[in-house]
Amino acid sequence: MKLSSASEESSLRALESLMTEFFHSCTTNERKREIEELLNNFAQQMGAWRHCLYFLSNTRNEYVMMYSLTVFENLVNKMWLGVASQDKMEIRSCLPKLLLAQYKAMPFFIRNKLCKVIVDIGRQDWPMFYHDFFTNTLQLIQSPTMASLGLVLLKTTSEELACPREDLSVARKDELRKLLLEQVPTVLGLLTGILETIWDKHSVTAATPPPSPTSGETELLGSLLQGTHYSKLLSQPIPALDDDSQQLCSLALECLAHLFSWIPLSTSITPSLLASIFHFARFGCDLRVKPKTPPSIYSSCSSNGEHAPPANGGGRPGHQMGGSGQVDRSRLGVLAMTCINELVSKNCVPLDFEEYLLRMFQQTFFLLQRLTRENNAHTVKSRLQELDESYVEKFTDFLRLFVSVHLRRIESNAQFPVVEFLALLFKYTFNQPTHEGYFACLDIWSIFLDYLTTKIKSRLADRDGVYKDALVLLLREVLNRIQFRYNQAQLEELDDETLDDDQQTEWQRYLRQSLEVVVKVMELLPSHAFATLFPVLQEDLDVYLGLQQFIVTSGTSRRLNITAENDCRRLHCALRDLSSLLQAVGRLAGYFIGDVFAARFNDALAVVERLVEVTCYGSQISLYDLETAVPSVLKPDLIDVHAQSLAALQAYSHWLAQFYSEVQRQNQSRFISLVTSTMDATAPLITAKVPEKLLLSACHLMMSMATTVRPVFLVTLPAVQNIFNLITESQTRRLPQEAYMLVCRALSNMLLLPWSNLPESEQQWQTRSSSHASLLAALTRHYRLLRGTANQPPHRLGLEDTKAVLHQTLPVLRDIVDSISGESTKSRQICYQSLQESVQVSLGLFPVFIQQPDVTDEMLSFFLTLFQGLRVQMGVPFTGQIIHTFLSMFTREQLAASILQEGSAGCRVVEKFLKILQVVVQEPGQAFKPFLPSIIALCMEQVYPIVAERSSPDVKAEMFELLYQVLHHNWRYFFKTSVLASVQRGSAEEAMENEAQFSAAMQAFGQSFLQPDIHIFKQNLSYLESLNSKHKLYHRKLFRTSMLFHFINVLLQVLLHKSHDLLQEEIALAVYNMASVDFDAFYSAFMPEFLNGCQGVDANQRAVLGRNFKLERDLPSFTQSVHRLVNDLRYYRLCNSSLPTGTVKL
Repeated sequence: MKLSSASEESSLRALESLMTEFFHSCTTNERKREIEELLNNFAQQMGAWRHCLYFLSNTRNEYVMMYSLTVFENLVNKMWLGVASQDKMEIRSCLPKLLLAQYKAMPFFIRNKLCKVIVDIGRQDWPMFYHDFFTNTLQLIQSPTMASLGLVLLKTTSEELACPREDLSVARKDELRKLLLEQVPTVLGLLTGILETIWDKHSVTAATPPPSPTSGETELLGSLLQGTHYSKLLSQPIPALDDDSQQLCSLALECLAHLFSWIPLSTSITPSLLASIFHFARFGCDLRVKPKTPPSIYSSCSSNGEHAPPANGGGRPGHQMGGSGQVDRSRLGVLAMTCINELVSKNCVPLDFEEYLLRMFQQTFFLLQRLTRENNAHTVKSRLQELDESYVEKFTDFLRLFVSVHLRRIESNAQFPVVEFLALLFKYTFNQPTHEGYFACLDIWSIFLDYLTTKIKSRLADRDGVYKDALVLLLREVLNRIQFRYNQAQLEELDDETLDDDQQTEWQRYLRQSLEVVVKVMELLPSHAFATLFPVLQEDLDVYLGLQQFIVTSGTSRRLNITAENDCRRLHCALRDLSSLLQAVGRLAGYFIGDVFAARFNDALAVVERLVEVTCYGSQISLYDLETAVPSVLKPDLIDVHAQSLAALQAYSHWLAQFYSEVQRQNQSRFISLVTSTMDATAPLITAKVPEKLLLSACHLMMSMATTVRPVFLVTLPAVQNIFNLITESQTRRLPQEAYMLVCRALSNMLLLPWSNLPESEQQWQTRSSSHASLLAALTRHYRLLRGTANQPPHRLGLEDTKAVLHQTLPVLRDIVDSISGESTKSRQICYQSLQESVQVSLGLFPVFIQQPDVTDEMLSFFLTLFQGLRVQMGVPFTGQIIHTFLSMFTREQLAASILQEGSAGCRVVEKFLKILQVVVQEPGQAFKPFLPSIIALCMEQVYPIVAERSSPDVKAEMFELLYQVLHHNWRYFFKTSVLASVQRGSAEEAMENEAQFSAAMQAFGQSFLQPDIHIFKQNLSYLESLNSKHKLYHRKLFRTSMLFHFINVLLQVLLHKSHDLLQEEIALAVYNMASVDFDAFYSAFMPEFLNGCQGVDANQRAVLGRNFKLERDLPSFTQSVHRLVNDLRYYRLCNSSLPTGTVKL
């Protein structure tokens, strides 16, 4: 059936039945597609809008109304240029009439859609062809019966015209913003009027007497608000609003929130407007008023507004919702706070607005005081709990913005009592009803502490006295909050099992964020913080150290004889607290070293001695092995405390290192006893029988002793000798892999790392070298036996065993090399000597396993680490042999097979191979230059053709990095002359070699900009920019004459397609750097050629685009011109594509 040929009445009936059929649950997808096609074809016809106007006026079917409005929206936004001016006039007059006639009966979403279509017309035609567009809206706002409709239109206008989408030219966008800014004072005046009128009208009838503030509160108010005017205003009771007034205020506040998001701060935002907004902000913080309206369908709403009516400007007009006034009232508070936060988030404050800002803060702190006020009926916490969650969130947002953006402005103002503010913030923080709310408040304190630290560092050290009391209170309260003895009920609620996106549990996050604040206070008040924390730690340590007396031994089993439920619970709490406080003490380690080492030596020594005592105690009576009354709770607690005590001691390894260097030439007895006891505590735990958490803590502590502290006598300690024996004896049960690697690295480092503060002659390299050789001989015992299998392919039976040996040994060797790669030449020499045989074995095995990607992956990881850390020690001939072996093994077929399995071990093998080549091409000197041609050939002729048309992101990223390193570190391979010489001799004689390879590399870079992968795009753009800044790439003759314009063209096309919008700024900068090589050529040759090649625009539009691209040579103006060109070109294409065929444009 053809809709347009039937009479309008029957068309409407047909459309209604089609729509009902389309949305019916039984309609098949096939049929839906047919209906959709029919409707789309109908909408494309030029005269379709006339039918839609008839449909809108004569139907009650919501689907038909929505469809008709979509036809209008499409017409206005995509086809408006081609609509005859007579038709436009008719549409501009009919739609507003329709809105006024029917808005009360329309469902709200239809009304909002119709408003948007009218605003869209205004966006195109106001003020030239639709001069009364805005005045109509202002008149509606002023009419008592239609104000709410006017406000919906105003909000839509603010949304669609102030920040329009890209379907307008830049000139039109600027014009609209200017026109709107001219209207702002009038609009704000009208909105102020609405809010004031409603408030005044209702507050007269409010019969509740004002609350009588307590005397202390009045004083604080006086200091906050300077004068009685505000305190009077703000302590008036809150009026009870009827539904219509409530809806009108909601809409007015929504409009203000959107307006504030884009208008600059200025005196148009008057004190009376601010006062009105604050009146409504009080709606969120009062609980007392009961709703006037009888209960209705919304009366079951919870106070957090979960079922609140839709936030689209309030319920359906026509059938106003009654409802729980409480929910709607708190919504007014939320909207008012949204307005305030929009203003406070602006960092750019004109001088004449500063006073308003102060006034705003004073008013908000009056609200903060209301929120944190205690009275007989409510504690602060229960008050906050009963408020709308969104309101509390908005209020916290406000406090964060105030502290982060404005505190530095306001702090010095005598009228603003910062200390009282902190007292209120303290009450607000520690009475938060939810964990998220508490975290958000801790963030605010962190921002404040950072601000203080910066201020004190810069100059104002004397001011911290003002805040000392607040910081002391904060520290004590945060510490109490992480301890079960003070806060058990809340802490028990925290989940300590499920990991979040940051791989931490809710409890770990709670502890971490709390400790961040503790550490920041420590930085400001070190001695005080320590004096607060250490005694608390001591109390819990006494409980832990007293457990020994409750251990009962019977036969082989040992039991903790604490069984009463109450005692078990108290022990559980004490152990959890001890674990948290140990973490806190560990976090403070950084504040005892460096310049303050001597001044704070005694405190630090007390901590370290205590920690050594605790770790020794834990290991001696092996608490982790005890049977307990509640094993599922107490056993993990005991293990955790033991592990945390080792970790806390490890945190002091830098302090121990400084202690060692201070006593190097003096009496070392205290230091020696600390280190000896530490190793005595650690060694017994390094066995496969110990729970892994504890084992790993012990391994990390030993690692720090070997790497950070480095005592000369460490290797000779009996405890350490035991660990050497354990690791080198083949029959002992193997440790878990991570622990095994840590222990091997620690033992290797003891022998390889130079001892601090000792001359070369006293380093005992001879003995250490032979010890290291025997350590590695023991570690690689089984691996070196594989040499025999290298000549014949491995048998199936032995294959799995061989693989197991490979997977066990190579990660350990890799880890050992990795840990000394940045150390002295001597350490690396000894390491390579010990490894030499294993490296030879690996190279021999490589061809055997080339078809086993999981093994080659492990081998190449090992070789990559060798190249990064020991290539000098391996020497050129052997390194050359390795590269030669690899290049010959990775044939094109081998590469293709590996790369095509994306994300597989094969892919990782190729990535590592390319990484090894990156290390090789970065090597200075001539040694590896002979490999360059074959490396470039591998890249361009073997890898590139395989990845060019595929996504293969990981291999691509490594391949392009290799190309970049080849160009950057081997520039003279392509350009013999230096930059200086070519400048002196003029560019005509620029000598170039290997031109074909250079061009192929550049083409690969260019090609990558035409592909969707944004990471590769960003990486490669930065490589080109880097080559330009270091080697003047864009100025080279070959690039300038045959590539420059191609690159600029590709980058502009990318901007036009909006495919890589996140990189707009980077792309515009690159275009500028390329154009600036020769601006004259860019403007006279490139731009005309580029515009001529642009499809979808006519000659006149091309001329306008060309004229608007100003001949500027500075970066900001040039970037602006690029963005304008892109925006307007897209806009013209959009307009032209919407014109009917054969349209004549003047």
